[in-house]
Amino acid sequence: MTLITKNTAIKILILSSLSIFLTACKDKQIPLELKMVEKQEVNLWKSGAKIYVPSEYNQYITSINKTKESLIKEKSRFAWFQDYENVQSELKNVLATGCSLENIISDKKKIKNERIFEEISFAKNRIETIKDLTEMINEGRLARKDLIKAEILLSEAVSRYNNHDYDTAEQKLNNLSEYIKSSENAILPILNRYADRSHIRKWQEMVDETIAESKAKGIPAIIVNKSERTLKVYKSGVPVWTYNVGIGRNGSLDKMHAGDNSTPEGKYKIIQKKPESRYHKALLLNYPNEEDRKNFIIAKKKGLIPAKARIGGLIEIHGGGKNSMTYGCIAMDNNKIDHIFNIVPVGTLVTIVGAVDYNNKLSSAIEGL
Repeated sequence: MTLITKNTAIKILILSSLSIFLTACKDKQIPLELKMVEKQEVNLWKSGAKIYVPSEYNQYITSINKTKESLIKEKSRFAWFQDYENVQSELKNVLATGCSLENIISDKKKIKNERIFEEISFAKNRIETIKDLTEMINEGRLARKDLIKAEILLSEAVSRYNNHDYDTAEQKLNNLSEYIKSSENAILPILNRYADRSHIRKWQEMVDETIAESKAKGIPAIIVNKSERTLKVYKSGVPVWTYNVGIGRNGSLDKMHAGDNSTPEGKYKIIQKKPESRYHKALLLNYPNEEDRKNFIIAKKKGLIPAKARIGGLIEIHGGGKNSMTYGCIAMDNNKIDHIFNIVPVGTLVTIVGAVDYNNKLSSAIEGL
C-alpha cells in the first residue's frame, strides 16, 4: 500500500472542507406549499372569489403577499441561517384559508344556481301566461313585441346559466323583466275592464233588456259577446243560433272615436241590409246612437280623445271571415252572414257587450297574473 504524503493529505483536507462549505452555502429547499398556494390563488380567482367573497379574498391575497415577503427575507439570508419553518407554517395557514373560501364560494354558487333556476322557471311561466292572454285579445299583438324580446333574453339567460355564468344570466333575467312588465302594462288595462263589476252589471242589464224586448214583441235580436267572440241570434227571447265572430283590431275596448279600431258597446239596431258589400254582405248598425254621441262629447271635454277627432260611423256586421281583425266592425264567415242576412229584418235589435257574466273568459284569465 502506498503511503499518502503529507502534501496530499493537506490537499484532500482542503477539498473536503471546501465541499462542505459549498454544500452549506447552497440555499435550502423552498417549501412545496408555495406552489400549492400559487395554484390555489389562480383557482380562487377563476371561481369568482372577487365577486362572491371580496373582503375575505382581499385578506387572503394580503396574507399571500405577507408570506411571500417573509420568504424573500428568509431567502436573502446566508444559507447556513435559512429557516423556512415559519414560512411553511404561514403557507399552510394560507392554504387552509383558501380551502375555506373555496367551500364558501361553492355554497354561494349552489344557492345562486338554485335561485337563478327558479327565476328562469318563473320568467318562462310568466311569458307563457301573458302569451296565452295576448291570444285572447286583438290588442295582444302590441304586447307580443315585448314578449319576443323577453323570450330572446330568456334564451340567452338559460345558455349562460348552463355555462355556469350566473352573473350574466342574472343580468339577462333583470333585463327581460322590464319587457315582461311592459307587455303586462299593454294588456292589463284591457283585461281589467272584464273584471270590473260595474262594467259587467251594465252589460248584463243591456243584454237582459234586449232579450226581454225580443220576448215581449216576438222579434229577433242579436247579442254580440266580445270576450267570447260570439254572436247569438234570439227569437222571441230564446237563443237559436250561435256563431263565432271577429272584432276590431282594438275591439276589446269600447269605441270612442273614428280610427281607434275599437268595436262599440251598446244597444243598436240594423238600419240597412247590404246584399253586396266589400265584405260579401253586411248589416249596417245605427252607430253612433244618442248615447255614443253623449259619451263622445264628454270624452272630448275630459281630454280623453284628440280635440280634432271625429265620432266615426259605418259599423257593420259583415262577412270576410270570423278570424278577421276589422276596423271596428263584427266579421263572420260568409256562409254565416248569408244565413243571418235572410232571417233578420231592418230594425232588428243588436246589443254589443264586453261580457255577459263575472266569470267570463278574460276575467278568469287575469287571475293568472
